[in-house]
Amino acid sequence: MVLLLLVLTGVQLWQTRDVTSGPAPELAVSVLGADGKLVTTTLSAWRALHPAEPVAIHFWAEWCPICRTEENSITRLSRDWPVLTVAMQSGGADQVRATLRQRELPWQAVIDPSGDITRAHGFHAVPSFLVVDAKGQIRTPAVGYQTEMGMRLRLWWVKLTS
Repeated sequence: MVLLLLVLTGVQLWQTRDVTSGPAPELAVSVLGADGKLVTTTLSAWRALHPAEPVAIHFWAEWCPICRTEENSITRLSRDWPVLTVAMQSGGADQVRATLRQRELPWQAVIDPSGDITRAHGFHAVPSFLVVDAKGQIRTPAVGYQTEMGMRLRLWWVKLTS
């Protein structure tokens, strides 16, 4: 059991080796709201809507089968915590809007058709997840399937230790 835990920890550390540490990248992004409207903003401006709270950023793709298994968890998580999703290489706003509607996902989604926003955060695969604390610092990055409880614990931990 300990060996398995060490292997999983090693894999996670390797997968997140390029994730930026310190302040979250400040990029202009197009965010598709749950209402279907497209707004241009920045991560810090979006975070300002949730003062003194950690926020979750979930990187996903329409074509990713593992991402689909996390959809209900992300939806439930977003009812209690601020969650911004990043639709990596899933097409333009119209395609992402259609995917969200078809799957009945009430998410706010950054449109990342080329994967540049995902790579700017240091991720090379989806699904990926990180928490940005109230001071704008990246915390607890993870690649691969995450349980809802695991995501909640990451947010809670960041809130507790910030």
